[in-house]
Amino acid sequence: MNSTRYVIIFVLIMTVSAALMLAGTREATMAKALENEAIFNKRAILLALGSNLSKDGQTAADLTDAQVLEMFDTQVEQVVVDAKGKQVEGQMAEKIDLARERKKPESERLLPIFIFSRDSEKFYIFSVRGSGLWDEIWGSIALKSDLNTIAGAAFDHKAETPGLGAEIKDNPAFPAQFEGTQIYDASGKYVSILVRKGGAVDKTHEVDGISGATITSDGVSVMLFKGLMMYQPYLESLRSNLDGKLGLNTK
Repeated sequence: MNSTRYVIIFVLIMTVSAALMLAGTREATMAKALENEAIFNKRAILLALGSNLSKDGQTAADLTDAQVLEMFDTQVEQVVVDAKGKQVEGQMAEKIDLARERKKPESERLLPIFIFSRDSEKFYIFSVRGSGLWDEIWGSIALKSDLNTIAGAAFDHKAETPGLGAEIKDNPAFPAQFEGTQIYDASGKYVSILVRKGGAVDKTHEVDGISGATITSDGVSVMLFKGLMMYQPYLESLRSNLDGKLGLNTK
């Protein structure tokens, strides 16, 4: 009987000790883990700029962690807007969780916007989120200062098939196609960008789909159309103030 009691006490002591050690380790590494997560997210946002990040053609993938943090602090303005395009004070764009926002009614969602400045030029980076074949997909889309032409794009996913749907992230040729495409047609109507199975027909508003990944490709199309549509009230307010020299029909 005594030996059984000793075994139970020994197991309890070891269990409590292990739990305390794990909790202590978690607390000790929490700050670093949060910093690494912030750097990862900021780099992902800057990746949408592609080679527009700097004059020498550097991309966010070329930056050190310290450079990512410095660039984000000095060259990125963070804005949060509501579904009507009105700026929400007291909110940081990097703190907006689109996965959580997607669960809200559209009229109640908050939308993050990152405005990157390089010399006298500005790029507007919008975050979008949707559904792929197996789970959620997401991305960042950067618009040039004309608020129409895509400067670059970056995508990621939770569980798309390697070699197929996962190519939205793994194959740099896929997001590279978006550079130079436009989300408005010649009349100023919002049309977004279509990921077309079998190859793009209209290179201004379409890109090539991923062979063998039709559902993921369609998911990107839907994500872009619906995601960028949410930003239209904000974009239209900016476009209405554009100088006519940009050649945009903002009516």
